[in-house]
Amino acid sequence: MSERRSSETGSSSSMGYAGDLSPRETWERLTSETAAQLVDVRTVPEWNFVGVPDLTSLQRQALFCEWQHFPPAANGKFVQEVVEALKQTGYRPGAPLFFLCRSGARSRAAAIALTEAGYGPCFNIKDGFEGALDRDRHRGGAAGWKAEGLPWMQT
Repeated sequence: MSERRSSETGSSSSMGYAGDLSPRETWERLTSETAAQLVDVRTVPEWNFVGVPDLTSLQRQALFCEWQHFPPAANGKFVQEVVEALKQTGYRPGAPLFFLCRSGARSRAAAIALTEAGYGPCFNIKDGFEGALDRDRHRGGAAGWKAEGLPWMQT
């Protein structure tokens, strides 16, 4: 991949996207940068049964665009769906985009895809919404959006 330079961070990246941020760092950026947008790329069942980030205290809403459908099948229209959703928010080109999934893998791929489409800077939220499995093989308690105590709700 070619080396890219993020105007937001001023750092170079050969990853194909602007980089990884913790859920807490993402929350701080969403709080301070009103043009920034959070895109949750999990599946409908995940949103419905696990919960979603709650940005109401920031007077905003996350965008919900599936990277893959459930049962697992690629969403060939993902980039187009995100672009359409961004248009509805009044997104300003150059504003940061933060991508969230369960544990940080799908969101990394989504950040790369939107960067390649000319958007961003695009960031992956490492550890995602639920983080990795803990020693009891449960998610949501050791790392991620929920474990960091950030606002979320059941739908």
